[in-house]
Amino acid sequence: MIQRYCREEISQIWTEQSKYEYWLKVELAGCDAWAKLGKIPKKSLQNIKKKAKFNVSRINKLEKTLKHDVISFLTSVAENVGKDSRFIHMGLTSSDVLDTAFALQLRDSSDIIIKDIKDVLSVLRKLARKHKYTPMVGRTHGIHAEPTTFGLVGALWYDEMGRNLQRMKRAKDAISVGQISGAVGAYVNIPPSIEKDACRILKLKPASISTQVIQRDLHAEFFLTLSIIASTIEKIALQIRHFQRTEVLEAEEGFTEGQKGSSAMPHKKNPILSENLCGLSRLVRANGTAALENNPLWHERDISHSSVERVIGPDSTILIDFMLYRLKSLLENLQVYPNNMKKNMDITNGLIFSEKVLLRLVDKGITREKAYELVQRNAMKCWQQKTAYKDILISDTELTKYLSSDEIQSCFDLKSEFKNIDLIFKRVFS
Repeated sequence: MIQRYCREEISQIWTEQSKYEYWLKVELAGCDAWAKLGKIPKKSLQNIKKKAKFNVSRINKLEKTLKHDVISFLTSVAENVGKDSRFIHMGLTSSDVLDTAFALQLRDSSDIIIKDIKDVLSVLRKLARKHKYTPMVGRTHGIHAEPTTFGLVGALWYDEMGRNLQRMKRAKDAISVGQISGAVGAYVNIPPSIEKDACRILKLKPASISTQVIQRDLHAEFFLTLSIIASTIEKIALQIRHFQRTEVLEAEEGFTEGQKGSSAMPHKKNPILSENLCGLSRLVRANGTAALENNPLWHERDISHSSVERVIGPDSTILIDFMLYRLKSLLENLQVYPNNMKKNMDITNGLIFSEKVLLRLVDKGITREKAYELVQRNAMKCWQQKTAYKDILISDTELTKYLSSDEIQSCFDLKSEFKNIDLIFKRVFS
């Protein structure tokens, strides 16, 4: 599925060709660092840089016999470089190459994902501002609660996605760590200066301490950040699915000319994009769990994490890129129905203003418990009789001892509900 739908820019990071190119970058950075110490002659370094190439087919053929991907890669490079290849991989262990290259892949994927998040934020900002004062009913437990606006819904989505942007920037920084410390990470056959210089060339931070691998709590932080982003995407998609329900229909996904919703029912327009995003978010979150499981390894290393990361590295980054791209398109083409929002607000005949009546009664000096009793008693009549709540309140002689007809009517003023929207928008979009 991923290979079919993934976008080219991020998928290229995870091809076999690209993987070995990242490995070669690490090896060449190590050679540069050794040359700085005078351990690689200048001519040899020039020759290495000129001739260091590999052939994926050749690597795959070698690996059938050698059963070791890094040695197969180095052999292919050596076949092109010749005698000077003896300086390549000097003092390094396989994980120095694999982990540092993996950091480069995740860092470069982060740049794409960060751009994706910014694109979604731009769309959410426009959506929120457009519907800043578009009234709709707020729901708690799925039940009508009090009035809100669709702009506030969009602002909430924007605010959370903004936090995801900051999380992703932190995750990029956390994962941008390299290691070139040799077997078990003790710099036995390679000085720490090689790691420092190589990481500087690669624009990575050298690990403060490593074993034979970079510690996987860093990777867990990265993949859990992707999991949180996925959960935000699902949060938005799930709400759109609710909005599109036939009996709600306050918003729905765009439906293009010629599109079909059902093989059996020609009338159907289903929230397929939102449902797809909800499903994919489960995969990303599951991969976050796998990343957590990768943290505890045997002693200085084992390779139980390796097979997992070969899957979750490309899968999670490509999925998040795709999901953010799909979310952006979904939001850009979202159909919003203010008239239906208004109609749905009126379903409960004004019950959504009950708290205002409650507070107005408390202002008159009666206890909250007594006020609640009066308001709830009439609310239950409204549910049963399906008549205007304010009319029921006005007919309650006990309640009208405290509130006049005009005072009751004023409790149902929708405009007064939104007096703090400007303040909220200022806090969110400042």
